[in-house]
Amino acid sequence: MRVGIVTETYAPDVNGVALTVQSLARGMLRRGHSVDLIRPIHPDTPHAADAGMDVLAVEGAAVPRYSGLRFGMPSRFRIERRWRSDRPDAIYVATEGPLGWSAVSAARRLGIPVATGFHTRFDFYVGHYGFGALTPLVRHYLTRFHRRAQTTLVPTGQLAGELNELGVQDVRVLRRAVDTMRFHPQRRDESLRASWGVSADTPVVLSVGRVAPEKNLHVVIDAYRALARRVPEARCVIVGDGPGRAALEAAHPDVIFAGTRRGDELAAYYASADMFVFPSLTETFGNVVLEAMASGLPVVAYAEAAAREFIHNGQNGIRVAPGNEGGLVERAAALGADAIVRATMGAAARASVAGLSPDSVIAAFESIMQSLSEEHVHERSTAVAA
Repeated sequence: MRVGIVTETYAPDVNGVALTVQSLARGMLRRGHSVDLIRPIHPDTPHAADAGMDVLAVEGAAVPRYSGLRFGMPSRFRIERRWRSDRPDAIYVATEGPLGWSAVSAARRLGIPVATGFHTRFDFYVGHYGFGALTPLVRHYLTRFHRRAQTTLVPTGQLAGELNELGVQDVRVLRRAVDTMRFHPQRRDESLRASWGVSADTPVVLSVGRVAPEKNLHVVIDAYRALARRVPEARCVIVGDGPGRAALEAAHPDVIFAGTRRGDELAAYYASADMFVFPSLTETFGNVVLEAMASGLPVVAYAEAAAREFIHNGQNGIRVAPGNEGGLVERAAALGADAIVRATMGAAARASVAGLSPDSVIAAFESIMQSLSEEHVHERSTAVAA
């Protein structure tokens, strides 16, 4: 099968969408399918691709007020020409920007079945950047976008229900997984902890992700401050970069801002911490929650997205009612101060995700794309017979 994948973010971008889409593309290659990837030109590696993957890199631009993220420019006619000459059996459009809209339009004109992915709550994001009045318009656009596809893929049943309520009918859950070999407690590195100025018994609070307003990192720092009042030697490490980093780093010089980390180095940061605080309310999933759990860290988060699906409150982590900042801060501080409970929850967290298999996710994606292709062939043959 030939699968078209269209995305406005892809490696070497460091975010959950880019890494998820790359995993799907590589997984389909491993299973013997051909992949036609369409993505914006990246300023660092414009033509990076895996062996056997066809890549079309289109013009892109930085997202306003967020230069670390890019979107693809409208490219419908170029995409149509490409797909006319080498037609995919089915297409997955992972992002809803101009490039994604162009791809859905091209697929509809050519009669190629298309699935869309709902990865980012842009309707929630706009309020964090001073454009809250645009929220209804953004939500309307997202709803229109996904209604134009044969099906929409989401990572949780909760999100499927929300899209159904918005009028997006054919929504299928494609679960996420985590690389439990890479993200593992054995990656703990005492020399890394020493560079943070902590001993083996010092509690370290970790956050991983974009350093941006929508991530609510002030709650992470508040939790750290509350913990430090109980355990003065406690530390806080924030991994990632983004438009909010400079201001936060200037305001909190005792917090360790580690910047972007990848691969095994990132895994060492996870395993070398003692707890993970995740106060974002704008996630469709939150891959970092699974990465932290696989690394043996108890997670304190709002009961949304991945935390709602995988955290059993008080057993392998802590879930707090969405928006209850005071409750999240207090529960995180109490957990950070109790080494025995942290260790017990961390072990349970690791055990609860140890069976998640990336291969099973690829197999499910393959099945969805094959069913789209087969349904389309059947509909065409029925129409011809009629």
